[in-house]
Amino acid sequence: MKTDFIIPAIDIMDGKAVRLTQGDYARKKMYHEDPLTIAKEFEAAGIRRLHLVDLDGAKARKLVNINVLEKIAGQTNLTIGFGGGITHTAAVEQVLAAGASLVTVGSIAVTDPLLLKSWADRFGVARFFIGADALQQQVRIKGWLEDAGMDVYAFLRSMIELGFDHFFCTDISKDGLLQGPSVELYGEVLKEFPYIQLVASGGVQSLADLQLLKDAGCSGAIVGKAIYEGNIRLDELTAFNL
Repeated sequence: MKTDFIIPAIDIMDGKAVRLTQGDYARKKMYHEDPLTIAKEFEAAGIRRLHLVDLDGAKARKLVNINVLEKIAGQTNLTIGFGGGITHTAAVEQVLAAGASLVTVGSIAVTDPLLLKSWADRFGVARFFIGADALQQQVRIKGWLEDAGMDVYAFLRSMIELGFDHFFCTDISKDGLLQGPSVELYGEVLKEFPYIQLVASGGVQSLADLQLLKDAGCSGAIVGKAIYEGNIRLDELTAFNL
């Protein structure tokens, strides 16, 4: 039976699939004109879950590329987590109506945690995938452009107290560099919070990295650039996910 350990990422800018380096909007590389094509390739390879990020939305603080979500959700059976620019209740409704299974949030969890709690009460806590994106363990928000004023541990503790247990953690210093993930950081986080589901993000360059993350106790790994640059082939992902 397949697992959902590997979660490919598609980052959207101007409707196209791109990747940034260390969250820098000026350091982007376009990989495909049509994100749907990539999503279908992932599905054909046996992938079941997708991490879809509206980079324009994250920067603008409003939904921008929700049409991409609608297309992918309408033409695949992937379980999609969608984030970027989700700042009010109507946006959550739009994202779920467009076909997302999970609403990915980060900034709002810092700036208005009580609003996020109200969403969880209304739509169900299992609908939310909370991002703890950090640079030198300090959480950053609003497309990674601002310091949130707290470290990863304080942030996770505050979210756990509100009832959340499904998180992903991106080490921004590793993101897009293909130099290996922050296995030690994730191990320390899981030592502090052993009961959460923690998905690793950033730095994965090989299947060996994925095995290290699995051995560290991570419940999944978001993978982007390593796939797009050919470091990890889709058939290798299929074999790993078995």
